[in-house]
Amino acid sequence: MKTDFKKIAKDGLISSNPTLKLVLGTCPTLALTTAAMNGIGMGLAVTFVLIFSNVIISLLRKVIPKEVRIPAFILVIATFVTIVRLALDYFLPDIYDSLGLYLPLIVVNCIILARAESFASKNKVLASAADGLFMGIGFTLALTLMGAVREILGSGAVFGYKLWDFSIGFFSSSAGAFFTYAIFIAVFALITDKISEKAKRRAAQPNGFTATAKGAK
Repeated sequence: MKTDFKKIAKDGLISSNPTLKLVLGTCPTLALTTAAMNGIGMGLAVTFVLIFSNVIISLLRKVIPKEVRIPAFILVIATFVTIVRLALDYFLPDIYDSLGLYLPLIVVNCIILARAESFASKNKVLASAADGLFMGIGFTLALTLMGAVREILGSGAVFGYKLWDFSIGFFSSSAGAFFTYAIFIAVFALITDKISEKAKRRAAQPNGFTATAKGAK
């Protein structure tokens, strides 16, 4: 069966966006979005682990016994999380320090384990890699945008660059994280629902026009 990469991309970015649609990985989403750079760092780390763990699990999907699949998945994921931690600690120590405890916790991130179980263990390698890529991009975009909004409103800066002196400390707090997340989910749902409704109306119009034309004949 031919792989539908367009659907995989749409699922990762919109239809099944892990952060804004499925509401997975909420701990790093709430804790690390005080700054846009934190969102990028965590997002790229998760994307790397998603892609490579999906690939390995897809390659071994017919070898791993069903009874031990979850421990096997976690072992694969933990291997790539360790690689990410070592690389960030060596090359980007500032980002490594800012991500803190949430970096090793990628091992039990719901997004990665869910994609391993629901997609990579049932699909071929290329499709699994694409799924990891687009799920990771969807996660990264959500965290980065949330981080940018909270950073701008909470400290008057973005990516560390000061924009103005005005700031609302609430957005730098835990309560501000929940509030911002809720607003993002609501706006995302509103936009995607409207896009879906327009698509349905467009799809229905040609059929209705054709039926009318045939009736007139």
